[in-house]
Amino acid sequence: MHKLMELAKYLRNPDNGCPWDRAQTFDTFKHCLLDEAQEAIAAIEKKDFLNLKEELGDTLFNLIFITNLAEEQGLFTLDDVIDGVYQKMITRHPHVFGDKKAKTPEEAYAFFQEAKKKAKVS
Repeated sequence: MHKLMELAKYLRNPDNGCPWDRAQTFDTFKHCLLDEAQEAIAAIEKKDFLNLKEELGDTLFNLIFITNLAEEQGLFTLDDVIDGVYQKMITRHPHVFGDKKAKTPEEAYAFFQEAKKKAKVS
């Protein structure tokens, strides 16, 4: 992940980066993320797993690129994003990391949704 972040930084470098990449903002780049996510979904629907691997990579790079924009503005870092989602997934799985027990996928999903709802209220 950090290797990809270094690449995103290099592409935006004012001395030797790419003029197009340097010109991007959150607003101008959001369509790139949407396009890549849609291409990944299309690959899943076609069960084209070779293409899915490529599209997931493209989507991941778009997420890294946007995170780099946030780092440049002092909003948050890649580590902040990773730590946040890590903690969220633990909290959203009380049936794995807590005292609740799920015997079926439906019960697990219900616990996940309950934890998600509690997090949004707090």
